Amino acid sequence: MPSQTLSLTPDQLLTTTRAVRKRLDFTRPVEMSVIRECLEIALQAPTGSNAQGWQFLVVTDAAKRSALAELYRKAWTVYEKMPIAAHHVHAGDPSMKGIQERVVSSAEYLAHNLEKAPAYLIPCLTPRLDGAAGPMLNLMASASLGSLLPAVWSFMLAARARGLGTCWTTLHLFHEQEAAKILGIDYASVAQCALIPIAYAKGTEFKPAPRKPLDGVLHVNQW
Repeated sequence: MPSQTLSLTPDQLLTTTRAVRKRLDFTRPVEMSVIRECLEIALQAPTGSNAQGWQFLVVTDAAKRSALAELYRKAWTVYEKMPIAAHHVHAGDPSMKGIQERVVSSAEYLAHNLEKAPAYLIPCLTPRLDGAAGPMLNLMASASLGSLLPAVWSFMLAARARGLGTCWTTLHLFHEQEAAKILGIDYASVAQCALIPIAYAKGTEFKPAPRKPLDGVLHVNQW
């Protein structure tokens, strides 16, 4: 029997599906049947050439979640010093200071508590793109990830509609080969693309996020 979904319009679903970290409920188990429902929806996403090259690994084993969380924390200590880290982006924009402080606090909370999430989703792609170079690298990466990201976003939207919280993370990929050993993945042929913690959310009311105005990023006909 399908699980119940929240009463959200399409626009509400699209604008309130947030990266959930502090509001993940670590005390409530997530049924595999609900995860499967969300993945069945994800499989309806468009995929280049109808290749359907995606693979989805769901991790519920506590020992494996803990081991992956340790890799995540090890990567966090490197990431937080990088210019691309949430700590440093928008550094020259005082209007973003309060927002970024909340983002950093939320991200730090997840790094310290990741293993408590009852399930992870590891979306994967084959083949790996490590051998690509030059102009073909952007083409291949765009085509491959463009065939995976819509499916993962569909999963996250379906999860939100069922009262679940999710968050796209990639820091464990600093140590992808070690993660592959933990998960029994053939690193030579399968690329992990993210680690998405899954838990029921504490409350179901979420607001649209503050964003800079559209006109600052919109280009029409030319840059």
